[in-house]
Amino acid sequence: MTTAALSYSRISLPSINWKIVFFASLLMCSFLLIFYALQINALTKGTYLINSYEKEINGLSRENGNLEVSFAESGFLGQVLAKTQEMNFLKTTSVKYIQILDASFASVNLDNMR
Repeated sequence: MTTAALSYSRISLPSINWKIVFFASLLMCSFLLIFYALQINALTKGTYLINSYEKEINGLSRENGNLEVSFAESGFLGQVLAKTQEMNFLKTTSVKYIQILDASFASVNLDNMR
């Protein structure tokens, strides 16, 4: 067993140059940090563009609704409004109901009608 132990002790591992390992890891960390900053910048830019496009879409939708209303007013609805103004119609402000008593109606016996 001592012979086996002596044969293993003769095997030498290559020495690691720790300066190269440190420099390579420092270079990799700086590369990853720069890559991270660029990716965050691209993500922020994309989010900003999406928000600005959504605002533009909402503005165009409101403008489209206004154009539809103005088109309807200039078309058939505009003619109806002009006719109602010519005929002096007014908008109702309150509704009053007339109560009709049951005794005011004529009663009909359906058996005698046959």
